[in-house]
Amino acid sequence: MLEAFTKQLAASKHLTDAQVRQVVDLLVDESVPAVGKADFLCHLALKGETVAEIAAFARALLEKSVPVPLDSETRAGDILDVCGTGGDRMNTFNISTTVALICAAAGVAVAKHGNRAITSQAGSADVLEALEIRTDLSPAEAARSLRERRFAFFFAPNYHPAFKHIAIARKLCAERGQRTIFNFLGPLLNPVRPTVQLVGVPRPDLCEPMARVLQSLGARRAMVVCGNAASRNDPEQPKHLDELSTLGVNVVAEFYQERGFATSDLPVEQFPLQTASLADLLGGDREANARIVRSVLEGKERGPKRDAVLLNAAAALFVAGRADSLTAGWDLAASVIDSGQARRKLEELVGPY
Repeated sequence: MLEAFTKQLAASKHLTDAQVRQVVDLLVDESVPAVGKADFLCHLALKGETVAEIAAFARALLEKSVPVPLDSETRAGDILDVCGTGGDRMNTFNISTTVALICAAAGVAVAKHGNRAITSQAGSADVLEALEIRTDLSPAEAARSLRERRFAFFFAPNYHPAFKHIAIARKLCAERGQRTIFNFLGPLLNPVRPTVQLVGVPRPDLCEPMARVLQSLGARRAMVVCGNAASRNDPEQPKHLDELSTLGVNVVAEFYQERGFATSDLPVEQFPLQTASLADLLGGDREANARIVRSVLEGKERGPKRDAVLLNAAAALFVAGRADSLTAGWDLAASVIDSGQARRKLEELVGPY
């Protein structure tokens, strides 16, 4: 059956929602050969995934995820996730994870979905562990932490056990030099199904499709961003971050229930940024990145790394409805750090649970 779908893709014919559900069942079936799965995934990428196909894959995979027993009050409110797809290979420090902690300190319920490092030196799970924040909470414990502490980490492999039967196929695709739909499904598969999201992608052309997918999946508000990582005086070819960048113009696609869908370029001149280059935003291994995150949250880091965090936190707080503009979000994020709220949130999350 998977071979038939592969032939359909080779003929440049898109998959229906019902076909995607069948495909997902086959992809997570350990009895289906990995080579056939890899052939399918490569052909899907070569055809080009449509918004409808990506959304259908996300829905089908979410249905197979481990459920999170949220209480009705938490579920009724807004829940934020801040993450990137990865894949920019720029080795910056963990900006999204830092932002997630600041938003939690600001009172936003943050369900951080993530994994260990794949294309970077330290993934969100790695740096949180180095900060001594638990990443192995059970679904019930995570639900309680989200309710009581406004933050919980959801370690992707624990919530998507079926993915282990796709891993070999993905490796085969990588050996062929072919990315797959799984390269950008991560932010769409948070088992909590957050209502508001800030998502970073490594290519500007992915912003609008990813935002359309999030809208299709039922998010109330979302912003999908891609940042220019080349400094203003850098003559090299453009580089991009799966974050908002303080180094140049950002591409943004966003939607809000009350205001509809929009795409735009976001210049950064409106923010009080210090002169910086990509080198100023680089991180290291999990321990080095944990030191950076702690330094930002404690208010000790006052340079370009803080600026990068404030810019992305501004967007996250705006999307979460805690600020009525990006500049107000910047000011709120700075206040959360400088007042000690961010430091206290970190101490709370490190404490026994």
